[in-house]
Amino acid sequence: MTTSLLRDNPVSTQAVARAMPRRLFALALASGALALTGCAGPRLEDHAGQRPEFDFRRYFDGPVTAHGLVSDRAGKVLRRFVVLMQCSWVGDTGTLDEAFEYDDGERQRRVWTVRRLPDGRYAGTAADVVGEALGGSAGPAFRWQYTLLLPVRGSVYEVQFDDWMHQIDQRSVINRAVMSKFGVRLGEVTLAFSRP
Repeated sequence: MTTSLLRDNPVSTQAVARAMPRRLFALALASGALALTGCAGPRLEDHAGQRPEFDFRRYFDGPVTAHGLVSDRAGKVLRRFVVLMQCSWVGDTGTLDEAFEYDDGERQRRVWTVRRLPDGRYAGTAADVVGEALGGSAGPAFRWQYTLLLPVRGSVYEVQFDDWMHQIDQRSVINRAVMSKFGVRLGEVTLAFSRP
């Protein structure tokens, strides 16, 4: 709030700058910016105690269907798609087999191997995921972060996904994933999952 007040009112900026030594003024601006960025993003623990309790393993077991959109950073829809998933578990290890069909007829497949860790979090791998995806849940929310190899016009880029799932009821989950590269937001993937 401090930085926006100073930015929007140049008279205030000049008056404050004259009243403070230059270093103190810079420190005040920096502190205000840090305070704003520190509380800007959502946190998983904000959902603790809310209902329904999202059980990743229980939800992604059996057939699941998703309808989705890919949009750029301005919100323009670039692609639409449907995902048919077959999910199964043996002990604490699950297989999530995703078959994508895009509106232009392109088909893709991704097979996740997901492990439930002793602390209740999840780790996952897939052929086009760099390293491991890591995720955990609190209340109805599940956060899943990973780096995906994304093919674009003959080149492959490493793109970071910050993936949030919110369980609405026993059948429905809404998923919003923000894509970024070098900390710059590229766009979003939005999905609506449903179980029979």
